[in-house]
Amino acid sequence: MKNIYKISEWTQLQALVREWKESGKQIVFSNGCFDVLHPGHTALLDFARKQGDRLIIGINSDRGVRALKGENRPVYPEMIRAKTLLACGNVDAVVIFDEATPLKIVGALMPDVLVKGGDYRLETIVGAREVLANGGKVLVFPRIPGHSTSKLLSDMRKKHETKQA
Repeated sequence: MKNIYKISEWTQLQALVREWKESGKQIVFSNGCFDVLHPGHTALLDFARKQGDRLIIGINSDRGVRALKGENRPVYPEMIRAKTLLACGNVDAVVIFDEATPLKIVGALMPDVLVKGGDYRLETIVGAREVLANGGKVLVFPRIPGHSTSKLLSDMRKKHETKQA
């Protein structure tokens, strides 16, 4: 089984998801930049994994991360981010998407469970309406206070500037 699916390989992942569903597996999907993995991310991955049998993570492409977070991001390129997620042991597949939102990939995979972090509300989760209309469920994992990639990078920059001053 291939574990990382680039934009051009979505149909292969769709076929795999169909096989999993036909064998009675519950498919869970979550997404994000996952630029610098931190305890908030690992807690989300642990939670998401417990919601079903197979966990697929969608990650924004490098171009997509730059559009969302600015020219200095991502810290790590998409393939390193994908491999790091797989190394956590909770993730069955990573799919890279280039669109501004994961709506297209959520629609293509139609997971049984969609999980997002606590900075979202049900009505703001992209793909929630589609998953719910298909009989699935949408869960919001509570945010772990003090853990955000943007804050982590900001704190690191401040420490570096202080050392150089």
